[in-house]
Amino acid sequence: MTAPQKPLPLAGIRILEMGHTVMGPSCSVVFADLGADVIKIEPPEGERTRHNVGFGSGLFPLYNRNKRSISLDLKSEDGKIILRNLVTTADVLVENFAHGTLERLGFGWEALSEMNPRLVYCALKGFLHGPYEHRPALDEVVQFMGGLAYMTGPRGQPLRAGASVVDLMGGMFGVIGVMAALKERDHTGRGQMVRSGLFESTAFMVAQHMTGQIVSGKEPPPMPHKASSWAIYETFTTSDGKTIFIGITSDNHWRAFCSEFRLDDLLTDPKLKTNPQRAAEHDRLAPIVEDIVGKHTFDAISKILERLKIPFAPLAKPSDLFDDPHLNQGGHMLDLHFQNGKRANVPGLPLEMSNHQLSIRTQPPRKGEHTREVLAEAGFSAAQIDAWIARGTAIATDKS
Repeated sequence: MTAPQKPLPLAGIRILEMGHTVMGPSCSVVFADLGADVIKIEPPEGERTRHNVGFGSGLFPLYNRNKRSISLDLKSEDGKIILRNLVTTADVLVENFAHGTLERLGFGWEALSEMNPRLVYCALKGFLHGPYEHRPALDEVVQFMGGLAYMTGPRGQPLRAGASVVDLMGGMFGVIGVMAALKERDHTGRGQMVRSGLFESTAFMVAQHMTGQIVSGKEPPPMPHKASSWAIYETFTTSDGKTIFIGITSDNHWRAFCSEFRLDDLLTDPKLKTNPQRAAEHDRLAPIVEDIVGKHTFDAISKILERLKIPFAPLAKPSDLFDDPHLNQGGHMLDLHFQNGKRANVPGLPLEMSNHQLSIRTQPPRKGEHTREVLAEAGFSAAQIDAWIARGTAIATDKS
């Protein structure tokens, strides 16, 4: 007999998510995976990410597991009545609409806090308060204006990072702010407004380059042209033509590498005793490492480096992670169902908790799959729900 599961940490917390694309849904999926009841409020046509193609075609299933979906026409008075009712039962509302959208519908922070003084209102925006706050923003927009695209690509070729890193970071800072607000609510009895911004998240990331400039007195070049803090921190080609990254970043790494490959002259060279000294000798040391790596297969040099506890990595594609032994055997993959009927194991939250196994409890919902269920829980009669569905105020998807 299977032992009963412990309630997840956020069981009993209700989140209303009015989100789309990445920032909003990725924020609320953290709450969902941790046990909160996340009710995704979609427009009658459904969240637009359901219909994405190309780069964004997998966003909806990835960031909407463990949620319930209801579909409402919030431009109708009845739809607004339904949402007002739901707000009174919620702990948190998460939204990432364009600036002023919910205010125009009558669901801004001031209006909702009057309906429910305990509500934590999480607004995920392109910009926080300041001269830019009314501008629309995208992940690319803030990567370019925040210096991240400049730091990622070669000189003259600014490059967006290869994943929606700012959307995800903005969503995570939203989670952090909400959790802090819920904790404070325990003492004050009142909720508050929490805002997270894409531009400010980018600035937070590139702050390491800003402080580096202050310390060094030099403006940092883009990453492909960076002056490394270590002598060996780059890729090499193995004898079987594979690419491997190696980072010899400590004195212990250096001693282990030199001892393993009998580089006694380098080990005893007084010009190579410290990391800064070795970094200054990069052009001398990199060809030596290149020659050694080039005489070994990828598997052989990997085993040596793992034994020596020197950081290394293969050059992997995202598709390689489907079969990654560490992710699969470590319990970090989730069996996700897609809208086209396919299934695949994909990475879940990068968390481990000693008391809980974070998993998929419910697959990504169909548009309006839980409309009847949620409205019935809110106290509306079956006749009222049927009437709203007949008028298109609420959309319900048959579960069959």
